[in-house]
Amino acid sequence: MKELLILVDKNNRQVGSMEKLLVHMQGLLHRAFSIFIFNTKGELLLQQRADDKYHSAGLWTNTCCSHPLFGENINGAIKRRLYEEMGMNCKTQYAFNFIYKAVFENGLTEHEYDKVYVGISDDLPIPKSLEVKNWKYLSLPKIEIEIDRHPDQYTEWMKICFPQIKSYITNSFIKSQKKNFRRINIY
Repeated sequence: MKELLILVDKNNRQVGSMEKLLVHMQGLLHRAFSIFIFNTKGELLLQQRADDKYHSAGLWTNTCCSHPLFGENINGAIKRRLYEEMGMNCKTQYAFNFIYKAVFENGLTEHEYDKVYVGISDDLPIPKSLEVKNWKYLSLPKIEIEIDRHPDQYTEWMKICFPQIKSYITNSFIKSQKKNFRRINIY
């Protein structure tokens, strides 16, 4: 079955739908989401994408990212993909959105209206091997150093989004969720 993605304009208004591979071949703007799950120590759960992914294979990125399918609401898509990729269930909340465009070596283009969601969980992931090669928890300062030293080991959207997620977490999310964190390790 072909996956239909939701095409949008720059204001996230739906303008149509199209098969996933065609969207990426043509570089059309479409809806996406990125999930950032933190443990109660304030560390971010990163995943290394499987080697067989159609782009950005083997690169480190945020906990989970994907697309809502045509006719699917965003909350259902988030729950579905977090479980399909990481074998996890976790309550998330909307943080912010951004638009980015990245052209990959294989000729595909990600052009996404990306809505970012965050959550807190100490549950260990049970990743699906078709989606995820490896995973680890790192503090935001360590991630920042790693991206700076080894940018070729991280996805384009992770590098673009990281400054915003760091600012959101340190300025808003941690303060609103302080009771959920044992030891804040993000500064």
